[in-house]
Amino acid sequence: MKRAVDITISVCVLLATSPILLLAAVGIRLSSPGPIFYRALRVGIGGQNFSMLKFRSMHISNGGAVITVSQDPRIFRFGDLLRKLKIDELPQFFNVLRGDMSIVGPRPEDPKIVAQAYTTWMRETLAVRPGITSPGAIFYYACGEQLVDPANPEGSYIKNLLPPKLAIDRGYIERATTASDLACILRTAASILLAAVGISIKPSTRDCTAARPWMNIDNLTDMQ
Repeated sequence: MKRAVDITISVCVLLATSPILLLAAVGIRLSSPGPIFYRALRVGIGGQNFSMLKFRSMHISNGGAVITVSQDPRIFRFGDLLRKLKIDELPQFFNVLRGDMSIVGPRPEDPKIVAQAYTTWMRETLAVRPGITSPGAIFYYACGEQLVDPANPEGSYIKNLLPPKLAIDRGYIERATTASDLACILRTAASILLAAVGISIKPSTRDCTAARPWMNIDNLTDMQ
């Protein structure tokens, strides 16, 4: 059922957003030399690496932190717009069609972060397909700017944001259903729309409670 829903929704989204996909491709081509798509190496189900598609939002460079902050000088202006509206994530629906990802599942991480930072319980999130969104990703939208230090994006992400984000997703895996996945998709859409006017959506009480066996995140959600 989950796979059927993933395919159906992905086809509908790609068809409905095809004009946006075309405009994004043209805008990238006019804004910055280089390919339209960025293929990010990520860790998927069972710990297997795969290439996650994104619209390229940064100038081509040979270095830089794995974690990108909002004021990263590598991001070009049109790319910043794509990131704020989450349009850069739309090509991941092709990953869903290929079976690399699901629509709802823990966000896939860079192999470097998985190798260096994942504990035993964090690795349990690799038992399911990674997703385009998740309750943990919604927490990231709400708290990312407060918890990630631009002076040390990778280190602060691993210390401050990765554990609560994965704790929320680890708890969600225990209760995930088709209905809860659809609710997560709607909550994600609301988070993106409200973020445009400066409003963030907190994780649900149920998600915070489910995360407690791995981490108490109440004090983090209270700060929003």
